Amino acid sequence: MLELIATQTTRNGVIARRTQVPDAIGPDQIFQRALASKEILLPKCDDCGAYHFFPRVLCPHCHGASISWMQASGRGRVHATTVVRRKPERGGDYNVCMVELDEGVRMMSRVEGVAPSDVTIDMEVSAFIGEGDGDLLVLFKPVEG
Repeated sequence: MLELIATQTTRNGVIARRTQVPDAIGPDQIFQRALASKEILLPKCDDCGAYHFFPRVLCPHCHGASISWMQASGRGRVHATTVVRRKPERGGDYNVCMVELDEGVRMMSRVEGVAPSDVTIDMEVSAFIGEGDGDLLVLFKPVEG
């Protein structure tokens, strides 16, 4: 069992409540638990050998049901990118990009550490685990050099 601590803010302060939830059982839960352990795992079909993302029960390539979880290299290239414009008081502009990992899968994410307009197609990036709105996310940063 996994223990979660939920907090709620009231007029009288913050209330913390402990909740027991079942261990990861589905593909998305397995992926999220790996992120919580600071690992980026990708599903790989045991039948055809293809990686896929997003996590699913069946391989989208051959429909095989035997899936293993493999450590991602974390290396990739920006396949597509755009800049989302926001007012400075709402956090300012940010990029949204599609990154193709060396394993061949594509992930929608962000490239951090550079101006949103400096993210370019074919830019080499490396993955890291970050946080957004309280959730763990796979984010990317430019490869130096």
